[in-house]
Amino acid sequence: MDLSRLRNLSIVAHVDHGKSTLADRLLELCGAVDPRDMRAQYLDSMDIERERGITIKLQSVRLDYRDHVLNLIDTPGHVDFGYEVSRSLAACEGVILLVDAAQGIEAQTLANCYLAIENDLEIVACLNKLDLPAADPDRCATEIEQVLGIPAEDILRISAKTGDGVTDLLDAVIDRIPPPTGEASDPLQALIFDSYYDSYRGVVSSVRVMNGVLRTGSRLRFMQAGAVHDADEVGVRNPAHTPVPSLGPGETGYLIAGIKDVREARSGETVTEASRPAGAPLAGYRDPKPMVFCGIFPIDGDQFADLRDALEKLRLNDGSYTYEPETSTALGFGFRCGFLGLLHMEIIRERLEREFNLDLIATAPSVAYLVRRTNGEEVEVDNPSDLPPQVEVEDITEPFLRCTILTPKDYTGTVMDLCQTRRGEMVKLEYLSPERVELIYKIPLAEVVRDFFDQLKSRTQGYASLDYEDAGYERSDLVKVDVLLNGVPADAFSTILHKDKAQEYGRRMAEKLRELIPRQMFDVPIQAAIGGRIISRETVKAKRKDVLAKCYGGDITRKRKLLEKQKEGKKRMKNIGRVEVPQEAFVAALKLDD
Repeated sequence: MDLSRLRNLSIVAHVDHGKSTLADRLLELCGAVDPRDMRAQYLDSMDIERERGITIKLQSVRLDYRDHVLNLIDTPGHVDFGYEVSRSLAACEGVILLVDAAQGIEAQTLANCYLAIENDLEIVACLNKLDLPAADPDRCATEIEQVLGIPAEDILRISAKTGDGVTDLLDAVIDRIPPPTGEASDPLQALIFDSYYDSYRGVVSSVRVMNGVLRTGSRLRFMQAGAVHDADEVGVRNPAHTPVPSLGPGETGYLIAGIKDVREARSGETVTEASRPAGAPLAGYRDPKPMVFCGIFPIDGDQFADLRDALEKLRLNDGSYTYEPETSTALGFGFRCGFLGLLHMEIIRERLEREFNLDLIATAPSVAYLVRRTNGEEVEVDNPSDLPPQVEVEDITEPFLRCTILTPKDYTGTVMDLCQTRRGEMVKLEYLSPERVELIYKIPLAEVVRDFFDQLKSRTQGYASLDYEDAGYERSDLVKVDVLLNGVPADAFSTILHKDKAQEYGRRMAEKLRELIPRQMFDVPIQAAIGGRIISRETVKAKRKDVLAKCYGGDITRKRKLLEKQKEGKKRMKNIGRVEVPQEAFVAALKLDD
């Protein structure tokens, strides 16, 4: 194929600024989908994406327009799926940067634009949602020019919903985004930028050919994995899978090579020919690092093997979470899982329950701390029950985030108050326009995972937007709070907290458990403790059988003897009695929205 007629591009934007709707209009305009088969958010294939109205997985499609071929990648907008955006940008020469004409620049708009600039990509900026009554394109165009340096006259104005201006956008893409480069005569170098598992055909990989030609039937070497496979099928998505004899330099398509193990075809892998290999692999990607950890346990212990199989299978489709076996005295056998954020955690849990028909319980989310022992050894702790005893701990460092918050100026005070109550430290405050403020705070990750985003949205009536990036580790005054039921620690409720918040957590958890734990035949003390020091206590009072019912009148000593006997029995029962905590109590006590 003539490279000058090829364009590789991606759509990037903040959440809900119209990426998937614009992709729908492009599919219609280029005649890629039959009008009878067309539906809203056509490229969002998962049920959960369609229900929530968000994109979770990137999707690629090949479009024909004005004698040109456009390879388009629709990307997610949520900060938790930023790794999907960075992967798609490595397969492109340019991006369409979409901005809502009513809301203006948001936090993820900035983050994704800077990602594109880092990758030296051509940016075609356009304002979307001009059909809204609240749209103010002139103000938003000025804001984009001030913040991102893109001239206001170069910013296109469209409505992805009605289709106005989309033809001009396609013309601008062809004029402004450069064609790819590459030599067909060079040894094959193809980059895998996404993979998913098909139970009938094995791993289906999305590939971008950089140099050489990828042919159906050729013997391929996967350079990082060291595996060799035959290319069973090479094709393009338009948007149905269409086999082709070969893909040349600069082209994007899919590859099926009968691979059963996704680890052999991970994102960032370089594919080359076994007979004439490339000299070096392509740069690839950094593996995303989990930020939030939680325990996932089956409510029915018999489902443990099913949960293990489900996690393995789901990892074929989303390699960004980690898992390892874990045992809890309260919840039995399960897995400690690491996620990129709270939404990612919620999505994975929901997919496990839906796609594999499991009933699961998740512990409260925690983060990974670095603990330096008194003997100088440093260990990473992502589970509170793994924290060494207080006497063996020299100090604890916790992960911090650099949070960028964009908000209307009226809410500046409430946002600052929220960040400071979460132990945040202000780095920068800047007015992007007379109406919008950018606040940058350094906040501990542990404070962000505890409903920070919900609080931010509710305090700003939904107008604020949040983006964050890793800001390294810093030393903090942290303690482990244990919850004891009848003197026995319930590890599911253990947590690591800042010293100032430990008392409140202990008191709240004890009060909550007192309401949830059913009464036993003996008093059950519920205690919150830091090390050996009890900081809060509640008691579930005992059920009491009426042992005097058979005494009608008679001698007081007889009654006293029966009461003493009951008291002895309760004492003995308390020593050997085990407090049964129903699963509903765990679910209610571990709810995040408290």
